[in-house]
Amino acid sequence: MFLGEFQHTVDAKGRVSLPRKHRDEIGSRIVVTKGLEKCLYVFSADGYRDFLEEVMSTSRLARDSRAVRRHFVAGAAEVDIDSAGRISTLPAQREFAGLSRDVVVAGVADHIEIWDAAAWASYQEENASTIEDAAEELSRSGIL
Repeated sequence: MFLGEFQHTVDAKGRVSLPRKHRDEIGSRIVVTKGLEKCLYVFSADGYRDFLEEVMSTSRLARDSRAVRRHFVAGAAEVDIDSAGRISTLPAQREFAGLSRDVVVAGVADHIEIWDAAAWASYQEENASTIEDAAEELSRSGIL
């Protein structure tokens, strides 16, 4: 399980270091794809396959389903973790997520997210006042 948030930087070649505890769990072969809310998702190869099963279970005839498939599949790349614990990100991925030099690597249980540090701070600030309402709504729905 991926937990915590860590401050890192993007190097000149577009590589980001993953925290040691995440590297130990994720394995050597991973998938980086465009996420939601302008961040990147990082999955183990098996985790991405599980995620894709959910994405692909929707109708390929529905416009929204096709858009979601394109977002998560066309924006994906299989990458290796190098000997220094870094992963490569594609220029299009960095542009999509607005990654500058400073990033946050956040563990989100079944995957990792990479955020531009300023965008992460804004996201946290914007959602601080609504998280209790969201938790309450999920509770009423029987999810929490």
